[in-house]
Amino acid sequence: MERSAWPKNLSSSRKRAIQELCGQNPKKLRDAFDAQSQTGDDPRQPLFAGDLIVSVLGSFSSNTQSLSSGAESYEGFQVPSNAFVSSEVSEGSESIMSPLESVKTPVPVRRSPIESVKPPIRGSFSIKSEQSLVKAATAIYEGRVDVASEILRRLSAVPNPMRTSKQKLIGYMISALESRVSPVDYPPPVTELFTEEHVSSVRSLYDLSPSFRGGCIAANIAILEAASEQPSTNKLHVIDFDIGWERQYIDLLYALSLRQAGNQFTLKITALADSLYPEKRLRMFGDGLSDLAARSGFRLVFNIVRQKLSELSRDSLGCEPDEMLAVNLAFKLYRMPDESVSVENPRNELLRRVKGLAPRVVTLVEQEMNGNMAPFPMRVGEALAYYEALLETFDSNFFRYNSERATRAEEGLSRKLVNLVACEGRDRVERCEVFGKWRARMGMAGFKLKPLGPHVDELMKVWFGWCGSRQPSHTVKEENGGVCFSWGGRTLTVASAWR
Repeated sequence: MERSAWPKNLSSSRKRAIQELCGQNPKKLRDAFDAQSQTGDDPRQPLFAGDLIVSVLGSFSSNTQSLSSGAESYEGFQVPSNAFVSSEVSEGSESIMSPLESVKTPVPVRRSPIESVKPPIRGSFSIKSEQSLVKAATAIYEGRVDVASEILRRLSAVPNPMRTSKQKLIGYMISALESRVSPVDYPPPVTELFTEEHVSSVRSLYDLSPSFRGGCIAANIAILEAASEQPSTNKLHVIDFDIGWERQYIDLLYALSLRQAGNQFTLKITALADSLYPEKRLRMFGDGLSDLAARSGFRLVFNIVRQKLSELSRDSLGCEPDEMLAVNLAFKLYRMPDESVSVENPRNELLRRVKGLAPRVVTLVEQEMNGNMAPFPMRVGEALAYYEALLETFDSNFFRYNSERATRAEEGLSRKLVNLVACEGRDRVERCEVFGKWRARMGMAGFKLKPLGPHVDELMKVWFGWCGSRQPSHTVKEENGGVCFSWGGRTLTVASAWR
C-alpha cells in the first residue's frame, strides 16, 4: 500500500526546514520516510522520527548541516569483509567480548493520547499539601524543627494512594523532609545513588523522557556539525566523562555509518571509568558497540581510562593531532562538587582540564533547576515545580515502553529528589543549576558558546512530533544559545555546545 510521505500534523514551515536540509529534494525524505516508517507487516505503525532524521542525515553531502537521532533498529547494517574494529582498555586491561544487551530497543507501547491537551488542573488537596510542604521547609530553614515535624505528621496521616504524578510528588517530598528532620530514623539516599540499581533507573529515565533523550540527540548534532566543519580528517575522537545514556553512542554510530558510507573512517570513544560506571560495564558496552561498528563498515576504537582529574591530558587520553576532538558532558557536571562543597572545586577543575585538551566542540546537557546554592525553602519549591512537570510527562504516556520501566524510572527520581532536599555537603550529589549559571561557569573556564545551527530548533520539533508527542505542552525551542526542552512551560533540560 502506498503511503503519504508527510504526516498530516506536520506544518508547512517544518516541511520547508527538512526540504532545505535535503537539498530541496523531497524524494530523499519520502524514500527515508517509507523505508523507516513501518515495523513488521503493520503499515499503521507510527514512524520513529529518530529513524527518519538519521536516514535523511545519510543523504546530506559533506558540506551540509548534519543531524543525528536515535534509530530503533540496526538490522539494516551489512557487514563488509574488510571491517576493522578495535576495543581497547588502558593500562593493559583485557577486553571482555559480550553482545550489547540494549542494541535492539523494544518497540514502545503506543497508548492513546490523554484527552486534555493541557496539564491537569491541580486539585485543592494538592495545592494545600504543596503549600504545607513549603511551610515545613521554611520552618526547617528557620530552626523550628518541632513545627516542621508537626506539619509532616499531619501530611503523613492523610491517605495518599500515590497514583497520579502530584500524589507521587507529595509522597516523595514528605519522605525527603522527614529525612532532613530525622536522618537517623529516615536515612537519606547517598550511597544508593552509586549503585547499579540507580544507574538502571536513570537509564530508564532517559528512555522515557523525550526531554532527556532530546538533550543527548542535540549533543550528537553538535558533534556531527563540528566534524563536518573539519572535512580534512576522517577521524573523530569523543571523550566522555560519564556515559549516562548508552544509546547516545549507538545513535551517533548509526548516523556516522550513514554519512560515511563507503569511506574509510575511524570513530574513537574514550570513556572514563569511575565508581558509578566501572570498567566491566564499560567494556561490555564497548564490545557491543564494536559489533555495531563492524556491521556499519568503519573502524571503532573504544578506550577505557581511569585517571585522577589532575592527571588528565591529551597524551593520557590518547589524543592524536589529526583527530577531530569532541568532549561530551551530558548530565555530568551537576553531580560534581563545586566551591560550596570543596576548596578544590572539582567542577571548575574539570572544565579547566577539558579546555586544556583544546577540543573542537564541548557538548553540555543539564537539567534546568536552581537546586544547588539556593536557600533551602527555594530549593524545595524548585524541586516541587521541576519534578511535578517531569512526572507529568510520564503520565502523558510519551515513550512509555512498559509499566515496569516507568516504575524503575520513578524510583530513581524519588532517590534523586530525596538526596537533593535531605542532604548537604558531600552527601548531596544532586546539585543542578540553571543554564544562566552554566553559561557563566563555562565562560570563566574560557569557553565560548557555539550555536547549534539554524535548523536544529525546527528539526527537533519534528522529532518531538514523531516520537509520540501530540500535545502542545511538550515544546522545544532555542533560547540564549541553548536548546530548551520543556513541558507545560517548565524547561526540564537544556543542551548547548561550546568551543
